[in-house]
Amino acid sequence: MSPNRHSARRRLTAAQEPFLVARALSTTYSGGSCLHPHAHASHQLLFASSGAMTVTGDRTSWMIPPGRAVLIPAGILHSIRMWGEVAMRSLYFPVDAPAPVFAIKTCRVISVSALLRELILRIADLCALDSRVASEARLMSVLMDELEAADIEPLLLPLPEDPRALKAAECVLKEPANTATATTLARSCGLSTRTLERLFRAETGMRFGVWRQKAKLLESVRVLVRGGSVTDAAMESGYSSVSAYIAAFKQTFGYTPGAISERATTGNATTGNVAVGG
Repeated sequence: MSPNRHSARRRLTAAQEPFLVARALSTTYSGGSCLHPHAHASHQLLFASSGAMTVTGDRTSWMIPPGRAVLIPAGILHSIRMWGEVAMRSLYFPVDAPAPVFAIKTCRVISVSALLRELILRIADLCALDSRVASEARLMSVLMDELEAADIEPLLLPLPEDPRALKAAECVLKEPANTATATTLARSCGLSTRTLERLFRAETGMRFGVWRQKAKLLESVRVLVRGGSVTDAAMESGYSSVSAYIAAFKQTFGYTPGAISERATTGNATTGNVAVGG
């Protein structure tokens, strides 16, 4: 389905261009929609006020459930997949923005506090921030403080580069509930178990078993966002015990799957009218 771009409340002029320290774009996508690989000339803060997204790029996949956002540095090639109806709010910042938060050149998922969420939505409503307007300059300052203070979430899954190890990874991602052993998966991909473990350690920083568990848990987030129960998420991600699933989820992400499910069902979207950005 084509994205629904809301009409602008505020018209920007060419005279403002040199003074814009942030731009905003708001789009609503239906579940299953995809944005093919692309890159921006600006730094991007990507947030969904409802629904969830998977951002993939640079041999890594990031899951962005409700209440989280992802910072994407300028020039990073990435694609996006939507889970559930996604009310996307994107903020774009000049590539030469002096803020320390943009000094890190890798994508990262951050926790969105109540204040940060309202800042994102307010700036989206304004369409852009003009540094010459005192109130807008103050909003930008508070936004940078909130981004700097935001916790980084472990909602990423690095992918191996070796074609054989990548094939094993894709097998897991395609069927997370599959109970095939590491030995069986390795053999089907032309590897020994030892080589599979060595490649995953070297190229993802995780043992294959740990990587596989995280892949299953991230898959379960998609189930929760689509309105599935915690039991559904456990079963579809290959856990026979709901309590074991909840324990593993909390140990990995720091909160229970019920927190994701609650955010997904309460529907905290704010529609707002937002302009096109850079």
